[in-house]
Amino acid sequence: MQKKFNIEVDCANCAAKIETALNKMEGVNRASVNFMTQKLVLDADDDRFSAILKDAVKTAKKIEPDFEIEL
Repeated sequence: MQKKFNIEVDCANCAAKIETALNKMEGVNRASVNFMTQKLVLDADDDRFSAILKDAVKTAKKIEPDFEIEL
């Protein structure tokens, strides 16, 4: 399942670090974080999507505590 979310990330470097970390997560097929448009595209396993999304937000907040996502 692929979904797009509005996010708030403060810098391009943090966005790149978040994208790298999300792509390493188990169950994530592909993650794309765009600093310019403030968008996250997450492609993950259908049956565990909500759990993966929750873990993705935790991971992103470890990198940048101000990270926000609109669900």
